[in-house]
Amino acid sequence: MTGAQLKEEVIAYSKTIGIDKIGFTTTDPFLELKERLRTQQEFGYQSGFEESDIEKRTNPGLLLPKARSIISIALAYPSKLKDAPKSTKEERRGIFCRASWGKDYHHILRDRMQKLEQFISEVSPEAKVISMVDTGELSDRAVAERAGIGWSGKNCATITPEFGSYVYLGELITTIPFPPDQPMTDQCGTCNKCVEACPTGALVTGGQLDANKCIAFLTQTKGFLPEQYREKIGNRLYGCDTCQQVCPENKGIDIHHHPEMEPDPEVAKPKLKSLLSISNREFKEKFGPVSGSWRGKKPIQRNAIIALGNFKDVTAVPDLIDVMMKDPRPVIRGTAAWSLGKIGGSEVENALKQAKEKENETIVVAEIDKSLNLMDKQVIS
Repeated sequence: MTGAQLKEEVIAYSKTIGIDKIGFTTTDPFLELKERLRTQQEFGYQSGFEESDIEKRTNPGLLLPKARSIISIALAYPSKLKDAPKSTKEERRGIFCRASWGKDYHHILRDRMQKLEQFISEVSPEAKVISMVDTGELSDRAVAERAGIGWSGKNCATITPEFGSYVYLGELITTIPFPPDQPMTDQCGTCNKCVEACPTGALVTGGQLDANKCIAFLTQTKGFLPEQYREKIGNRLYGCDTCQQVCPENKGIDIHHHPEMEPDPEVAKPKLKSLLSISNREFKEKFGPVSGSWRGKKPIQRNAIIALGNFKDVTAVPDLIDVMMKDPRPVIRGTAAWSLGKIGGSEVENALKQAKEKENETIVVAEIDKSLNLMDKQVIS
């Protein structure tokens, strides 16, 4: 069987296992990406979550000896939450980004890629194949762009003509010499909506992201969130969809092809106050199946505390005081102090003063002082 015939077999099979789009490219080094990654390193734009070895990220031949082709796959995910629960004054809610709705996409993609690997090994037993998704060395977006899946948008997402940017990506490197597909050229044109809409200015310019300013990254950190970003995250608990929501290519796109991607509304948009006292076990049971849980409950709780402050939710004051007084984690206590300062009131002021007397962590005391000073200024004004 020729490479072209085998390619048609693989494409046909991919449709039977729920792969929405598939493309093929060579294993030539990604030279443009290499330069872009070097620029990111020089300017300190990297998040630290990605593979640090630029050679591994841009040279597929280093990952599989005698590699000849890369297969890129895309699965479309929903963009609209059916029966979304309302956020009320009594029960404010947070939000997980769309990429964390439904079952963890890593598991879904690995399932499809394992099936594809098995199929290839059956029709071409001598072939070698390795697969990766998101946490692998290669750039999913660079592979997808060169394999004709979509173009790399100014929002640093892969945009497909069929599904917009609401797609999960994965790739398989193989020793089979498949005929490559045509790369997709940029179609953003003069549109700059995503760059202009980015809440923190993380999109430095079209296609260049300062990950350290990106809300999607910031919501996953475990320490104190820098103060200049706290109001910016709003009620986001994990991730950010702003640059996707404003993209004209995503208008009217809402794909529901995969049952395991369907979100539980109470997980995608949970009540904020309930997150403050959730146990490790409860967190794992409720949020463990979604990708947004990978960093554990601490970042989610911290973000929930910030969201309550941003809402100025007076009904949350007793819960936040309890957290500030009793939680063993300085980041959580200090963030609760910040949130209480945003809400204000005599009860809050008294609690902050009491907390300061018993607090022995300097950084938490600093957060308490900032909140007390903020409240003094509000009284004066």
